[in-house]
Amino acid sequence: MGPELAAWAAAAAIALGGAVAGLVAGLALRGEVVRLSVPGGEPEHASCGECATPLPRPPALRCAHCARWIGAPLAIELTTAAVVALLFEKFGGQPVVAAFVYLGVVGVALTQIDVAVQRLPDRLTLPAYPALVVLLAVAAAVDNNWAAFLRALLGALAAGAGYAVLGLASGGQVGGGDIKVAGLIGLLLGWLSWRTLITGTFVGFVLAAVAGVALLTARRISRHSMISFGPYLLSGALLATLATTAPR
Repeated sequence: MGPELAAWAAAAAIALGGAVAGLVAGLALRGEVVRLSVPGGEPEHASCGECATPLPRPPALRCAHCARWIGAPLAIELTTAAVVALLFEKFGGQPVVAAFVYLGVVGVALTQIDVAVQRLPDRLTLPAYPALVVLLAVAAAVDNNWAAFLRALLGALAAGAGYAVLGLASGGQVGGGDIKVAGLIGLLLGWLSWRTLITGTFVGFVLAAVAGVALLTARRISRHSMISFGPYLLSGALLATLATTAPR
């Protein structure tokens, strides 16, 4: 086997491992996504919408009583598998891969909830802060890259503060959930570079603008409608991460 073929096979194996891990993570999150897919202030979904059987705590695809799908069929698992596979292929065996995969998995859950009910719940965003800080600190210790760790912390502060200002100026178009997600994204994109952080933010805005124009043109929303910004923010971050050069 030639060197190029061997490298391709190794990359494919890493991506496949990531896809399998993503499938498992998506299945584990399915119930949580369904429970949290309610407007803010309302009680969580606790039972099957068809037969009112309590939702199972162990990961499950269907209701044990009526066999109805718990959430959209395979949407969580397949999306998470694709995201984790891309991140595994990008970062390979680098210690920082754990942090990126963590936010990738949580980001899929947040995206699906935000699309469903325009909500980015604190239950997913707030615990991600200490988790990501710890994972990035471990990566910094292993690679002796404390400069990247410091840049990550500053990136979180910059992104969070920037979106807080946008929230005040937008009259509610940018909500508290968006601000918290921006801080999480600032941590990871800041680890990579300031350019990556700026690029990810810009791409997120472009995606949101394009989607808004498309929805307006199709008359799915009005000029006064609020759209879910979280999915575009997270998608921009993912695209910037995949396009960036090796972490410095």
